[in-house]
Amino acid sequence: MDIAHRSGCPINLTLEMLGDRWSLIVIRDIMFGNRRHFRELLTQSEEGIASNVLADRLKRLSESGLLSRRDDPSHKQKGIYSLTEPSIQLVPLLAQMGAWGRRHTPASEELSIRAELLEEGGPAMWEAFMAELRSLHIGGPVPERSVFAELQAAYLAVVARKNGAAA
Repeated sequence: MDIAHRSGCPINLTLEMLGDRWSLIVIRDIMFGNRRHFRELLTQSEEGIASNVLADRLKRLSESGLLSRRDDPSHKQKGIYSLTEPSIQLVPLLAQMGAWGRRHTPASEELSIRAELLEEGGPAMWEAFMAELRSLHIGGPVPERSVFAELQAAYLAVVARKNGAAA
């Protein structure tokens, strides 16, 4: 079944695939939060996605080749979602969106720290992160550097500092 597109413009085609309210949020949560199960994506997202919307986005993202799903060996009715190479290649786009959002929106400090580090780290950090995501999601070699750990440590440090200041 061929899908009718508004135009062949690459920006239009990308927006047709990713431009709804939730698709990039789901990819973000898998990419930066390592949330791989439906329940984690449903309950641990800051934005509070509805279960029917999440199910629809996971299905659409899988059908479009941005996610893959395999059965969880611990529970046959559960699936484990993984990024595919096309979604891993969204790292530079998400890094740029985060940088733009830090400059032009009232983003919180704790939710901005990863964007700040990715902006400062630039393409070298993005490539290292993509290599790590390939290892985690599609079986690539395990890199020496863990950008995921660096981003998570920075986030936890900001949260701890803010919680300490609030106490």
